[in-house]
Amino acid sequence: MARVTLYSIDGSKKGDLTLEDSLFGVKVNPALVHEAIVAQTAGSRAAIAHTKTRDEVTGTGKKPWKQKGTGRARHGSRRSPIWSGGGITFGPRSDRNFAVKINRQARRKALAMVLSDKVANDRLVAVENLTGDGKTKELSQTLGRLPTAGKKTLIVTTPENKLVSRAARNIPKISTIPANALNIVDLLRFDYVLITEPAVAMVTQIYKRT
Repeated sequence: MARVTLYSIDGSKKGDLTLEDSLFGVKVNPALVHEAIVAQTAGSRAAIAHTKTRDEVTGTGKKPWKQKGTGRARHGSRRSPIWSGGGITFGPRSDRNFAVKINRQARRKALAMVLSDKVANDRLVAVENLTGDGKTKELSQTLGRLPTAGKKTLIVTTPENKLVSRAARNIPKISTIPANALNIVDLLRFDYVLITEPAVAMVTQIYKRT
């Protein structure tokens, strides 16, 4: 079983915390992790560039001149793409979908790999709990007593622990995320993960692979 040291809020060691091997002791496959990252980032990509087709541009629908007898080429509309001010053929559209599909099992396995890598490299630190009145100063003092002090750290707490999230807003290099919203991109953005003991239980319950 995977294990990490459990700390109290005063920075002292309380013992070892046993972690679920299927979530925190998985062999890393970089290719699968990359696939999961691409899927997550592509899904959040928004198309900005947008061109109008001949049906959308402003202009008359009247035929420019009669079909025969003028000596000029045949044309049916000034909104045709070959006319100046006409529609654009094959231009970028804002309704493009960049989503990349990845099945749920593969996504969860990739998440387990990232968590396992944090554990293997001593980048996951467990703390009994983080409490307080939502004051930045108090949380900053608590974090200063833990091994993640001064490091770029993602704090994982239970969703109801909103005071910690509020207190962490103004602390440099610190961000928070609820245990039920854990994702690969956020985990990889930070050097260390500081997770509370209740959050470990929630993460195990939600993401454990059977």
